[in-house]
Amino acid sequence: MAVKPTEEEKKLILDLVEEHLDFSVISFGQELRSVVRIDKRPAMYGGKGVVYLLQMFDRRELVNNRIGCYMVLPEQGDESGFHTHGPRTEEELYVVMHGTGVYRDRKGEDGPVREQKLSKGMITSVKYDGYHSVENTGREPLILFVITTNEA
Repeated sequence: MAVKPTEEEKKLILDLVEEHLDFSVISFGQELRSVVRIDKRPAMYGGKGVVYLLQMFDRRELVNNRIGCYMVLPEQGDESGFHTHGPRTEEELYVVMHGTGVYRDRKGEDGPVREQKLSKGMITSVKYDGYHSVENTGREPLILFVITTNEA
């Protein structure tokens, strides 16, 4: 469940990400902009630590997309736990922008878990019949760009 971060937390997470990325948005027909909202997700999907979602687009701004955001796992051990996109028939992509981590996926609730080390530039994908999780395993923040697309 999302929690509203304090103004101090917002500044800390924005400063942390800005050390590694310029997160300006150039959206057709609009002025240059940045983050529209920051969500704080303690124990996201049963994971450890805290995950921050830097929302780059307003709701319904992207056609057939539910999310276009940066997911930031600031500390080693921070994790988004296993979850599925099945009820919403979505596909989700993670693009590793900074840091190192471990990506895990499985088919169904009880399928065997596959594990892959993550590094900058890698892309992951999960369809609605899969489950996935991600964990920061490095000393630097793990920063992913997340695209969650609804099935047409």
